[in-house]
Amino acid sequence: MTSNNKLVEVKDLKKYYSATAGLLARHIGDVKAVDGVSLDIYEGETLGLVGESGCGKSTLGRTVLRLEEPTSGKIFFRGQDITHLDKRGLMNLRREIQMVFQDPQSSLDPRMRVADTIGEALLIHGMKDEKERGQRITELLERVGLEPEHALRYPHEFSGGQKQRIGIARALAVNPKLIVADEPVSALDVSIQAQILNLLADLKAEFGLSYLFIAHDLSVIRYISDRIAVMYLGKIVELAPKQHIFDHPLHPYTEALLSAALKPNPHSKQERIILQGDVPSPMNPPPGCRFHTRCHKAVEDSPRIEPPLIEWEPGHWVACHRFRK
Repeated sequence: MTSNNKLVEVKDLKKYYSATAGLLARHIGDVKAVDGVSLDIYEGETLGLVGESGCGKSTLGRTVLRLEEPTSGKIFFRGQDITHLDKRGLMNLRREIQMVFQDPQSSLDPRMRVADTIGEALLIHGMKDEKERGQRITELLERVGLEPEHALRYPHEFSGGQKQRIGIARALAVNPKLIVADEPVSALDVSIQAQILNLLADLKAEFGLSYLFIAHDLSVIRYISDRIAVMYLGKIVELAPKQHIFDHPLHPYTEALLSAALKPNPHSKQERIILQGDVPSPMNPPPGCRFHTRCHKAVEDSPRIEPPLIEWEPGHWVACHRFRK
């Protein structure tokens, strides 16, 4: 159950990458992958993060986890500023925040047995007793639906779904409070996706976990999330409880995303919104509202003024010139 206690606070977070060209690697600009994002994640909550490929979702997740160094802004975890931790501070943080990666194949070392993959985290964080580690590994494997004898096998001996279960067991090893799940089911078959989503939901309830769940599949986001943040070109454009997003979207980009999703009702008459043009470059985003070059509801101020993210309704935030206070 979601509480009112903030686990993570992100304030005006930016992550820019330097772009270079030529033999001398001349600086030609910055790729603004994350550009002024503010959001909260509450204890026991799953915050879904959705948007087109390249909008900055994964970069935001990795920056919150401190796998990427922020360009500016602040990140707070349980009230502590974790924006610029030293090496020891980061190691302590890893006990609290873990990650499940998109591709289970590439996230597992093919030369390491499963027991070593999971046990490595336990060893790093102080569990020196080999027998105790073995018991913990067995508990974790059983909890994610694998057998104890799987601990002696290598990654190539498992299916994609089983590999992702190993990745989840590894993330759980040090009893984290937050898991950043970056497209954790996108590389899996649909039937396996449902199993992994159900497992994540069960683990959340059992261990009191919070998730930052990154995906582009709206049906997955709808199933797993409590609230949803919609991201476009490095910025959050809408943030609300999931039913508000699906039943009453405010931002034109959210409307377009929902219209493109497959409907379970074949008789639904909702029109498909076709976005014009390509996604602009994050190195040179449009002035004003970043979505105005593709927006079917753009207004006069859209190209000139960037709309702030405001709370239009209780708990429902939107950044659009059509909603002003």
